[in-house]
Amino acid sequence: MIVWLNGTHGAGKTTTSRLVQQLLPDSRVFDAEKVGETLMDIKPGLPWTGNFQHWPPWRPLVVETARHVLDYTGGTLVIPMTVLVEEYWREISAGLAQHAIPVRHFVLHADQETLRGRIDGDTVLGPSEFRHAYLEPYAEASRTWLHAEAEVVDTTRLSPEQAALRIAEAVKN
Repeated sequence: MIVWLNGTHGAGKTTTSRLVQQLLPDSRVFDAEKVGETLMDIKPGLPWTGNFQHWPPWRPLVVETARHVLDYTGGTLVIPMTVLVEEYWREISAGLAQHAIPVRHFVLHADQETLRGRIDGDTVLGPSEFRHAYLEPYAEASRTWLHAEAEVVDTTRLSPEQAALRIAEAVKN
C-alpha cells in the first residue's frame, strides 16, 4: 500500500511522513523528490521546465520506483510529495493502479496565513520565494480537484503528531 501525503510547502508533509512511518508497522518513507533530483543530475541537463514534475519521465519513474520497492520489501510506502497538476496525479495513480497497488491519498491542508508563517519561520530551509510561489497553485488545485480526490487533514491547528495519528488511524481502519 501507498500512503501519499500531498499538500503544498509548509503543510507538514515531511515531518508528518516520518511520524506516520513510525505508527504504521512495516512501513518506509519514499521521498519521490529524490527521483526528480536524479533527473536534475543528468548532464547535460534535461530541457528546463521550471519544475521536474513537468518532465515526462518523472511520473512513471515514481510509479516504477514505488512498485519495485514494494515488490522487494512489501509493507507500506509513505510518500510525502506535492502534486498539484491533476493530469500528473491521474497519471501516477493510474500507474499504481495498473500494478494493483492500493493508494490512500491524503492532503495536508492549512490556511494560507498559516502556510506563509510556516514557510517564513522555517529554521531549516529559511524563508523561500520558491515555496511561496506554490501557495496560489495549491489554493487553485484545492478549489478545483485536489480536495475531492483525497482525504483532507487540516493541519492549521494540529501538531504533526496529531496529524500523523489521524492518518495512521485512518489507514489502519
